[in-house]
Amino acid sequence: MTTRKEDFSKWYLETIQKADLMDYAPVRGNIIFKPDGYEIWEHIQDAMDSRFKEEGVRNAYFPMLIPEHFFNKEKDHIEGFAPELPWVTEAAGEKLEERLALRPTSETIIGDAFGKWINSYRDLPMVINQWANVFRWEKRTLPFLRTSEFLWQEGHTAHSNPEEAMARTMRMLDVYEEVVEGVLAIPVFKGEKTPSERFAGAEHTYSIEAMMQDGKAVQAGTSHYMGTKFAEAFDIKFLNMDNEHVHAYTTSWGVSTRLIGALIMTHSDDQGLVLPPAVAPVQVVLIPVGPWQKNPAILEKIEALQAELKAQGIRTRIDDTDERPGFKFNEWEMRGAALRVEVGPRDLENQTAIVKARDVDEKHTVAFDDFAQFIQTELDTMQSRLLEAARERQQAHIYTDIETLDELEAHIQSKQEAGELPGWVLAGWDGTEESEALIKERTGFTTRNIPFDGMVEPKTRCIVTGQPAKATVWLARAY
Repeated sequence: MTTRKEDFSKWYLETIQKADLMDYAPVRGNIIFKPDGYEIWEHIQDAMDSRFKEEGVRNAYFPMLIPEHFFNKEKDHIEGFAPELPWVTEAAGEKLEERLALRPTSETIIGDAFGKWINSYRDLPMVINQWANVFRWEKRTLPFLRTSEFLWQEGHTAHSNPEEAMARTMRMLDVYEEVVEGVLAIPVFKGEKTPSERFAGAEHTYSIEAMMQDGKAVQAGTSHYMGTKFAEAFDIKFLNMDNEHVHAYTTSWGVSTRLIGALIMTHSDDQGLVLPPAVAPVQVVLIPVGPWQKNPAILEKIEALQAELKAQGIRTRIDDTDERPGFKFNEWEMRGAALRVEVGPRDLENQTAIVKARDVDEKHTVAFDDFAQFIQTELDTMQSRLLEAARERQQAHIYTDIETLDELEAHIQSKQEAGELPGWVLAGWDGTEESEALIKERTGFTTRNIPFDGMVEPKTRCIVTGQPAKATVWLARAY
């Protein structure tokens, strides 16, 4: 395989294909999720959906086709998505009276439904989510991270007052952080997007941003406070307790299969996939070694060990193919099995198994009597270890002492010449789009988000103009 240092993008593409996570679809910019790739998404879904339900969110489903006039009701929204929209213009051999968009997001169609469903303060809050596919005709694509069709969840809520709507917006951002850090073992930065980076039509957009091993950023989740913009566009009104007809306050929030790409880029190595046990399709692979075909008791014991693990809800696979052990070891490392268990004639005699975690070289000899408990502990330990390793890597590539644009350019150049990562930079910003655009033009860095109060030491001067800073921002190159 190509190594990460040689060519990170090529390494990523080789990794996801050799691990059998995806294949390219016939239509440009689309991929096929193969079973292991889709199963990772299923585990992410499970983690998210269970938390959504704890927050009082219920699932629904809305049509994929959205009439064009829906988009025209909210000017900023259509301007934000128009370049990426695919349209259906003909059906059953006849030209349609109105173009239908393949949904890029569902604020419009859900807003129309909310306008019909919400009549009284008793109907609020309305809190729903849908798991769906969406379409954005991307010019530059990268499997999982950026494709023309992708999978996601999108939550949509309506509230009687701005305080409740904002509380929901922030709570869902916290849920995303809990899952991305706790389940995917990816540390993130929370904050608010700058106006130029806001979701089209939102009053405020908040995000969690993750650093990949190549130092680039991935937007790992967003939560949007819409105020009454969409309520006004789609006539979402209700009769309040004072007997007045007023507009509702709405929110939306989402994560997508982009998280699979972030997962791979955060943890994997030059041997292939490294996955946190919480989402690994195979948490434990059991492999008979030595002349095991001549000793049926070895496979019988492996099957008994597998039954113990399955009883604990651990996802397992037995590799009893006739390939050599070394080939199997490499294959399962490449496919991201979290733990490997080996049992051979000597192990059977000693009533022990050999256990190795995917992310470390150390092997453990474990007694059969302690096996199931050891495996669970080792899975938990690996989960924590991956988060800590990613956090240490993140902290090693953060720079807080760069004060001018010239210094930023010099920093990037020196890092590139040394074959090192330019990482992320914490900078002051004067709040103007002109300064934001100049940073991108000269360095390729973009604003990721504005950290919440108390998260970082605020900067006092704009990195571009030297004028007093109106905000402190994270800057990085991004996918």
